[in-house]
Amino acid sequence: MKERLNKFIASTGYCSRRKADILIKEGKVKVNGQKVSELGIKIDPSKDKVEVEGKILKPISKKVYYKLYKPRGYLTALGKDKFGRKTLTDLFKEINFKEKVFPVGRLDLDSEGLLILTNDGEFAYKLMHPSFKIPKKYILKVEGRINAKDFNKIKKGTKLEDTFLKPDSVKILKKDEKSTTVEIEIHSGQKRILRRFFKKFGYPVKRLLRIQIGNIKLGDLKEKEIKIIGEEEILKLKRRLRK
Repeated sequence: MKERLNKFIASTGYCSRRKADILIKEGKVKVNGQKVSELGIKIDPSKDKVEVEGKILKPISKKVYYKLYKPRGYLTALGKDKFGRKTLTDLFKEINFKEKVFPVGRLDLDSEGLLILTNDGEFAYKLMHPSFKIPKKYILKVEGRINAKDFNKIKKGTKLEDTFLKPDSVKILKKDEKSTTVEIEIHSGQKRILRRFFKKFGYPVKRLLRIQIGNIKLGDLKEKEIKIIGEEEILKLKRRLRK
């Protein structure tokens, strides 16, 4: 039975479907020894030999799911960064984590908190896809004291360059002389969207901590700490992804 090439690559745990598409377009994928660069191509996993970056891929036998507290200063990427910045590969070496997994979604270099890691490409694809509207919760510390007028505007949302963002929920946790701490929940996933959102209201983000994705919580994880996600938690999230 034939299936899309990007879906097969993801099913082997090599990378996510999104990353597979990038590798295909870059000409780093071969099928039966022939380089392919067109998206949407279908293959027969029982007959065709798929090679990515010189490695022959085979379906994984066991799917694994972890949650990680990503600290600030690490890119949500595997391998080496061309500018010499630290990546998850560096972090895995530091904590002696050797499982072959990839990150689901991203947290930018200056952000921290919950990151889900897995070798389950289909799960990762659905979790990142905007149609499933999986909520993500964050705690932000922004510059300045948010006044009542601006807070009402924040709750109503605003148009950004690439989308309109209206928080699913937002509340002020704390105010001091020069900053405000807020808890916010959104289901959008565009790049640096919360930083762009608060900057538009005149409150640049000083710290961004993700504490929850769907029903998966950061909990009491410390920086660089990694933990297996419980089977019940994963099943609950997968049920939501079937809707």
